[in-house]
Amino acid sequence: MYFKIVRVLLVSMIPLLITCNRVHAQGVGREILSLHIQEAEALFLKNNLSLLAGQYAIDNARVQIITAKLFDNPQFSIENILYNPESKKFFDMSYDGGQYGGSITQLFQTAGKRNKNIRLAKINVQEAEYNFFDLLRTLRYTLRSDFYKIYFQEQSAAVYTAEINSLSKTLSVFRQQYAKGNIAEKEVLRIQSQLYSLQAELNDLKDAIDDVQSEFKLLIRANPKSDVKPQISFNLDGKDVLEQVPYQKLLDSATANRYDLKAAHSALEYSNLNLKLQKAMAIPDVNLSLTYDKQGSFVRNYSGLGISIPIPLFNRNQGNIKQARIAVESSKVGLQQQQDQIESDLDNAYQGALRLELLYNSFDPKFKTDFNHLIEEVSKNYEKRNISLLEFLDFYDSYKTNTIQLNNLQLNRINSLEQLNFVTGTPIFNK
Repeated sequence: MYFKIVRVLLVSMIPLLITCNRVHAQGVGREILSLHIQEAEALFLKNNLSLLAGQYAIDNARVQIITAKLFDNPQFSIENILYNPESKKFFDMSYDGGQYGGSITQLFQTAGKRNKNIRLAKINVQEAEYNFFDLLRTLRYTLRSDFYKIYFQEQSAAVYTAEINSLSKTLSVFRQQYAKGNIAEKEVLRIQSQLYSLQAELNDLKDAIDDVQSEFKLLIRANPKSDVKPQISFNLDGKDVLEQVPYQKLLDSATANRYDLKAAHSALEYSNLNLKLQKAMAIPDVNLSLTYDKQGSFVRNYSGLGISIPIPLFNRNQGNIKQARIAVESSKVGLQQQQDQIESDLDNAYQGALRLELLYNSFDPKFKTDFNHLIEEVSKNYEKRNISLLEFLDFYDSYKTNTIQLNNLQLNRINSLEQLNFVTGTPIFNK
């Protein structure tokens, strides 16, 4: 009797398990944010606060160019007699007895110091722009990786949900039959144990999904109370994506488009120019001054033109010049290190993507369809009692494991292509 009841119940659950591409149930009252990857990137570029802060950093660097272009202000000084003992007057401004004088001084920089400072400020702007685009590269990689991770983890969660729903109803029937004495307690405990295990695994998976959802929503500044539902329309089954792009093209793209590499080149340029500036700083600047004195000089109403130049006997900016030379050598090492790192990262990412592509394409494209068909055949055999209940449930557990592994393999393959996009700094494989 109980076999008929359980058989009917389990067979009715087959469509639920086969159509496990639905996402797990969302929280009550939560907004569903359905997005394609292009829509997610548009929201990211429009709303992300880190990018906005990076743009402010560029604006701040541009302001420094204005500062560097400014000339030094002239200095004006005036001196008046405090007390005239002859006329017994304070601040005597009279024609005969008063005395006052004044001067105006202007600093003129030599050896092109001003132009060098302007060029340094422009390089700072360039570095700020490179840092911004490198930040954009990093955040976009995070965005796209999170997008695909959410999608495939939701697919895996749907498998758990379907099997849990099936086992929950089965457990309810088994408990009723156990109460009537139709089945042994070990059958109930077997179903109950597997159900609890699945529920714990699903809970861990949902925690992981929530973490990724939180990071993704922060990137696009979506409502924290919403649930993102990624939409994917492409299919990589049987496609040799890497064969379409030569490795040398990837390397050339990384060399030309990695903004952190450009920033390293810019840092070397800055160091070389700063060395020239420090050498120029050893050349004295010139102060020109115009002076007037009413009657404190050897002639009345004295006026004079003055020039002052520091004599570079002791301080010839030796320390700063040496530091600038060290900075040049350090920048060269940093540039070479960045180039080596890019080549290493590219080789590592390419080899990983190639292995995943070969592994994924080695699977029969009809594997999933055949596996779904096989589960129908297993149910038929169960109806005929050719297999036991435990064998039937073990097969469903195998179905869950293989489906989740396939989802993870698809995710890893897409992530490997995104990693190549990230390493090369170019959306070569963007879908």
